Amino acid sequence: MAPEVEVEYERAAFESTSLIENQTDRVYSKGTIEMIMNHRFGLVTGTNDLIGIWAPANIRLAVTYSITDRIAVGYGTTKDFRLQDFNLKGAILKQTVNGKMPVSVTYYGNASLSALPKENFYHTSDRWSFFNQIIIAKRLNKMFSLQIAPSYSHYNVVEAPMSNDLFAIEFGGRAKVTSGISIVLDVNQPISSQEVLPKSGFAVGTEFSTVGHTFQIFISNYRGIINQTSNMFNQNNFFEGDFAIGFNIGRTW
Repeated sequence: MAPEVEVEYERAAFESTSLIENQTDRVYSKGTIEMIMNHRFGLVTGTNDLIGIWAPANIRLAVTYSITDRIAVGYGTTKDFRLQDFNLKGAILKQTVNGKMPVSVTYYGNASLSALPKENFYHTSDRWSFFNQIIIAKRLNKMFSLQIAPSYSHYNVVEAPMSNDLFAIEFGGRAKVTSGISIVLDVNQPISSQEVLPKSGFAVGTEFSTVGHTFQIFISNYRGIINQTSNMFNQNNFFEGDFAIGFNIGRTW
């Protein structure tokens, strides 16, 4: 009987766990702790606000922990609406070097609780929203990586005539310029039938990566940082000049 050959997995398609506004296929190895800071300045309006830097900002601080090489859990807190998110990420399939598995398939989901004062809600259940996404990613070569990611967002309570549910699909990519610098692109398209359909998400930026650290600086038309907030409520049109400067920082131990 021929000896069993150990499967050799391809490197993750992306350096960071996030591709600007969405998650990537990256799950760090067992026991890794990641600290995350997401920051969005105000919209660049051309007024005296220093390209949005003096305008009100939205900030999220978060931590994730890899339980295994394939499963990570995390918690984050966001300034706008005082959102507390509990998230789970799992690598279902991994791309292999021999091509027998040509893509990576990863699940990402969160449950988010608004911690605004109780007078903002009729019931405790009104505070909750949820997000689920399947990320299909491929590392084409050392320079280029692509992903496509359908998602489902749900809010327990929304204002009429909005629907509580929204489907969207994300397209993203990375092109390495040097070993530590990449150009990243993240596009998100709502596909549900809403009375007032949210505007598409568009973000482009630069990523700097070292061992244990990633930094992204970009422009985006999303104000929200939690996925379901951006997907459901975004009314900024990037190509009509509605965009802001933002950055994401990730540090691992």
